[in-house]
Amino acid sequence: MAQCPVCGATVDEAAARATTGLTAHGASETDPTKGTRQFHEGKWYYFDSLECRSKFLAHPETYAKD
Repeated sequence: MAQCPVCGATVDEAAARATTGLTAHGASETDPTKGTRQFHEGKWYYFDSLECRSKFLAHPETYAKD
């Protein structure tokens, strides 16, 4: 289990990566209510919501820790 760097909630990494369908052009879709992730400076970060991911993307230096 991963921890959301924004709010500290626990995120199931497998659920955040699980494909729930395909777009019209064949790209994988995931269910953002199960968690989401973002690749930043060589590392995957997992989030419990799209809101937390948006906060991270706006100010990654605030939340990204090595």
